[in-house]
Amino acid sequence: MATVPPVEVAGGGAAYVLRKLPQVTVLFWALKTVAVTLGETAGDLLGITFGLGYLTTAFVFLTFFLAVVVAQVRARRFRPALYWAVVLGTSMVGTEISDFMNRGFGHGSTPHGIGYAWGATILTAVLALVFLVWWRTGQTYDVENVSSRTGEILYWIAILVSNTLGTSSGDWLSDDTGLGFGNAFLVIAGVMLLIVAAHYLTTANGTVLFWLAFILTRPLGAAGGDSLTKPVAQGGLGWGTAGGTAALFALLLALTAYQTWEVRRHPLPPLPVAIDRRTGRPQRPNGAQVASEEAARAALQRASRTPGGD
Repeated sequence: MATVPPVEVAGGGAAYVLRKLPQVTVLFWALKTVAVTLGETAGDLLGITFGLGYLTTAFVFLTFFLAVVVAQVRARRFRPALYWAVVLGTSMVGTEISDFMNRGFGHGSTPHGIGYAWGATILTAVLALVFLVWWRTGQTYDVENVSSRTGEILYWIAILVSNTLGTSSGDWLSDDTGLGFGNAFLVIAGVMLLIVAAHYLTTANGTVLFWLAFILTRPLGAAGGDSLTKPVAQGGLGWGTAGGTAALFALLLALTAYQTWEVRRHPLPPLPVAIDRRTGRPQRPNGAQVASEEAARAALQRASRTPGGD
């Protein structure tokens, strides 16, 4: 993780901000994969198994996403359950956005969408635009060191677009290329292994590798969800959408509880107040601001003794 020097504030000393976003570890990628897989099976459960329909399911997911992302942005410190609820929301909403674009209205094949290839192309352009705006606003690209309100909002927009792009690119790879479900999974898994190798064995840009992996975990999760829910005759485990969703939700809860326990045992170190990369001026912090690292530890200890406290 890159270090960021603290900035001097009025009255002397260094101003710090409590972290709002997790460090990128193996646990992070495990949670991310489970969350996006759950987003896939939950969509099928509500829209198909429960028969709510495409528009109603999309409305439910959008309402959930807006509620949790507003709570996340307003929170004053990292709260694992809230953070992963937002990631889950981006996966569910991203799937609906992708299907609206590519297939039109309805889960079945319709002639009213723009198709997977065009959907993936447009979403790639949108993601590039998000990163351009991110750069122009003077925020750090280091996802482990985002400590400004603007930076966190851009972070969540990029995650929403990335999960949507992951859905479109996975559909394109499995359907339009003729690879099919199984072969597309192998291709994605192979690319993920190359990204891991590039991270550990080369000097490739870490930010680029992070976002590539973030995009690809979405279709990887979709493939994993199908493996759980599809009938045995189709190569799945036959758990159905209800069984698969329940199992993934339980796993997500268990991993989130473990991360919460770990964060309480080993609180994440605070970040220096963000400074504009171009002007050098302090930016609005996205979390609680404290005067020192000692004050940050004290604040986190108090919060850990208060259920749901910030």
